[in-house]
Amino acid sequence: MDILDKLAQAIFEIKSYPKKDELESVASALVLKYPCLKEPGSIKGYDGWKTSIRYKLGNYRSKLRQAGCIEVDVNRKRKVGDEDDSSFTLKKPKRGEVNHVPDYPQHHDDSTLEEERVALVDEMKKKKKNITLIRHKMELTFSLRRREVVEGQPMVSEVQERWPALFSIEEISEEFRRITSRDLLGTLSASLDKYVPHLLRFYRTRKGAFGQKMEDLLEKLDEQTSDIVSHRKTAALRGLPIFVRDDPTQFFLECLDTDHEKRVLRGASVAILTIIEDDDAAISPNVRDVAVVLEGTIVLHDLPDLSTAFAYLFGLLYAMNIDYQKEMRYTFEGIQTIFFELGSQCSLRIRSLKTKLLL
Repeated sequence: MDILDKLAQAIFEIKSYPKKDELESVASALVLKYPCLKEPGSIKGYDGWKTSIRYKLGNYRSKLRQAGCIEVDVNRKRKVGDEDDSSFTLKKPKRGEVNHVPDYPQHHDDSTLEEERVALVDEMKKKKKNITLIRHKMELTFSLRRREVVEGQPMVSEVQERWPALFSIEEISEEFRRITSRDLLGTLSASLDKYVPHLLRFYRTRKGAFGQKMEDLLEKLDEQTSDIVSHRKTAALRGLPIFVRDDPTQFFLECLDTDHEKRVLRGASVAILTIIEDDDAAISPNVRDVAVVLEGTIVLHDLPDLSTAFAYLFGLLYAMNIDYQKEMRYTFEGIQTIFFELGSQCSLRIRSLKTKLLL
């Protein structure tokens, strides 16, 4: 029992909800380090230890839940008749989050953090905002915000109302750093610099296998004569869903600056909208705006290019704990596991791409 208690504590410090193969690796390492613990008559010698560790870790989480640990408290099973008696879904880190639902800061509870949130909303209403104060209060209320987002799964409009600062470009990057310990813009930019040449080479080598969309994309890139680096990054990102067999039809949206945006955004849950200048005389029309769309509404605009919009959209998916849309699942999985190196698990399709890029 002492061994199991120590193991449960050590495992929880690293990962609160380990997978089966991770528990098996712990049990295997245990009997390898201490052969006297090997189970006689067992094929692997540690099957019983693996089962015991799994149950002990479950009991350990139950004790922490009773003690008020927020990360496991959000996964308590509701009784029939509670406010939320819907089907139970385990709310655990799935995409390499370092801080999924952290505990409240010392000497703070729901009431004190709610006061800080209200003060934060008031500060955001001012014409001349105190950026330093906003950042401090966003850092302080991070645990309350994560609990609301993960446990309550609110609509984007609700989060905008309660946490308006979260939708500023500075705080999207900061929130992503709090959750993953990664630099949002810096990491994506460095990864694009590293992988864009390889991706474009793959696109050209196999463009015949991906139909007219890939050929049109590469032809448009070849026509560019200025700001080549930015256009190459844009082409690499636009070609990625085609390469991994996703459907970007409802993700990369375009419209003229004279079009009605609501008509274009109808039915778009997660998207990037490029607004182009309405000029029939122009050979290559100018891009007037690049915007991020969530739940059919523009939540961020006036972005310089598509790669920046992609970065902020990815940051918002983490900040809002939004699942990847089915049509773009492999694209975002590739961005997560290859570009940001978050999480160890990935599909065979993305593992194959990762292997090619690293050769």
